[in-house]
Amino acid sequence: MLYYLFTWLDKEYDIPGAGLFQFISFRTAMAVILSLILTTVYGSRLIKLLRAKQVGESVRNLGLEGQMQKQGTPTMGGLIILLGILLPTILFAKIDNIYIILMLGTTVWMGLIGFVDDYIKVFKKDKEGLAGRFKIMGQVGLALIIGWTMYFHPDIVVREQVTLPAKVSSPLGVQKRGNQFYYTQDLKSTITNVPFYKDNEFDYAKVLTVFGDGYEKYSLVVFLLFVIVIVTAVSNGANLTDGIDGLATGTSAIIGITLAILAYVSGNTIFADYLNIMYIPHSAELVIFAGAFVGACVGFLWYNSYPAQVFMGDTGSLAIGGIIAAFAIMIRKELLIPVLCGVFLIENLSVILQVSYFKYTKRKFGEGKRIFLMSPLHHHYQKKGYHEAKIVTRFWIVGIMLAIITIVTLKLR
Repeated sequence: MLYYLFTWLDKEYDIPGAGLFQFISFRTAMAVILSLILTTVYGSRLIKLLRAKQVGESVRNLGLEGQMQKQGTPTMGGLIILLGILLPTILFAKIDNIYIILMLGTTVWMGLIGFVDDYIKVFKKDKEGLAGRFKIMGQVGLALIIGWTMYFHPDIVVREQVTLPAKVSSPLGVQKRGNQFYYTQDLKSTITNVPFYKDNEFDYAKVLTVFGDGYEKYSLVVFLLFVIVIVTAVSNGANLTDGIDGLATGTSAIIGITLAILAYVSGNTIFADYLNIMYIPHSAELVIFAGAFVGACVGFLWYNSYPAQVFMGDTGSLAIGGIIAAFAIMIRKELLIPVLCGVFLIENLSVILQVSYFKYTKRKFGEGKRIFLMSPLHHHYQKKGYHEAKIVTRFWIVGIMLAIITIVTLKLR
């Protein structure tokens, strides 16, 4: 909103400094600062309100050191994160940008699902919360909206190089690389970036080439299936990671910074051309959203770091996971998620392996056996006697290394 106001002021009255709002870097910095202020200053007020309403965490005794001391700690703190994301984005981003609209919708959608889950747990005294099938339905519904919009919305395109003579379906542009000029076209496409691959692009529609000619007409189905898997996997992974103080929040901040970098180079013609990755028109606005996201996560750490004064609950963790998945899909970097979100992936896999192995050994030997002392993986290390602050710090270090590897893939092929 402020972008439009200051653009008008700069045009009509030439007010000094108003032109700064034309720069994405400036608006991103403002989004980060405002997000930090909102989450740290107003976060304390919300925590007091949650305490007054007795919105406390109900803790099951799992035999973990220091676990029962967390009984009664305010939960639903994800509301702080949502505030820190939504308000700065609305103020500093172009709110008519389709990518921003989708990200705001994702934040609200997943936040509502998590809020309902927390509400049932806290106020209805049902420890199971929202039934798993309803969570999955909500995640799948969001994935369908994102996938459908990306497939059909006219403003969501990618820029591809055109070699003449060729069939031209949209206006041609002329670009320069070194001393050479070449033609480009903005096209609707289901292509995405592939890490560690020379040509760096993969078309979802090509999955169906085995079925012969005419496969392109079914590309939407394949694309939607991929989006569904990514959204559900990442949102559940973030939810599982939120088990000890600061783990999910800090890891998400690291991922958010990386996504901001990827969005910036993908939405900047110069960097996209230099790195030889696809340029995605209009996507650079996502950097502002990423700035608000990182600011919200870091600000929330003020209260969520050990010993936590508030827990984000599913209100925060489901929203964070959905945001990361949707963001990666929109900048066509979703195939980097296994690397970038490696911590979420490991946490997810630890639960799947634990449950699967237990069921297998119980069926075969009559007694279930476990791979880990406890899952998700961070609880395994707690059982081994590691302090949760040390576990969190080491997981953050792993997250930073994975983030660096993710950025390096832009040139490592």
